[in-house]
Amino acid sequence: LFVLFEIQEKYPTSYEESINTVLVQEVIRYNRLLGEMHSSLKEFKKALKGLVVMSEDLEKMGQSMFDNHVPTNWSKKGFLSLKPLKSWINDLNDRVKFLHKWIEGGTPPAFWMSGLFFPQAFLTGTLQNFARKNKYAVDKLSFDFRFMDTLTVEAIKEKPIDGCYVFGFYIEGARWCEKTHMLGVSMPKVLYEEMPVVWLIPELDRVPPKDKNYNCPLYKVLTRSGTLSTTGHSTNFVMYIDVPSDQVEDVWIKAGVAAFLALKY
Repeated sequence: LFVLFEIQEKYPTSYEESINTVLVQEVIRYNRLLGEMHSSLKEFKKALKGLVVMSEDLEKMGQSMFDNHVPTNWSKKGFLSLKPLKSWINDLNDRVKFLHKWIEGGTPPAFWMSGLFFPQAFLTGTLQNFARKNKYAVDKLSFDFRFMDTLTVEAIKEKPIDGCYVFGFYIEGARWCEKTHMLGVSMPKVLYEEMPVVWLIPELDRVPPKDKNYNCPLYKVLTRSGTLSTTGHSTNFVMYIDVPSDQVEDVWIKAGVAAFLALKY
């Protein structure tokens, strides 16, 4: 588990840095999940030894693990995922490592958006930083998107002056062509392609491009459906991304092109 008060001292709530609040909120959510996993596994071990009664919930949990499914009591407190248990555990470990690296090494130059419980809060925090820095109204800001296909995540050592670098996107129904620097037709027998690093640049009163552009939806998982949460955000849909294209938008709409933060394996 993360030590919350130490993180709050190192990354206090700040007017100039809204991402500190995002980090603390992420830590609280992951602590809740890790705490549930620790306590339920401890009880399950005791039940197997006969030290406590094997309740119906513990039995269902054991059956889920045997079937390589994520137990319901974990998925209720966990991040949205379609992965089987083994892949889910690996994903969780990667997410925790990402947060540990963030906490120990400072705010990263590029953010793995797939590792966030609630990416919408991160996006809002990035807009708030820009709005407070330039004295703009945050509701008049939106993101411009620049695809940094000449950069690798490892090569990024510094944060951009404005906005942020993000990675971890996958696209279905198309691919990013590094030769044309545009959306291209999928390769044969390839369902999903990884997208390059994206620079999210806040802009005031941005006018979205009408030509040579595809307004691509970004989801957390492959189901493309979700429910409206109490925050007013979808549990699955994240945002629309403007992707450069030399085709009319209808081509990609008919192909069902969409981007995702996580796959199901």
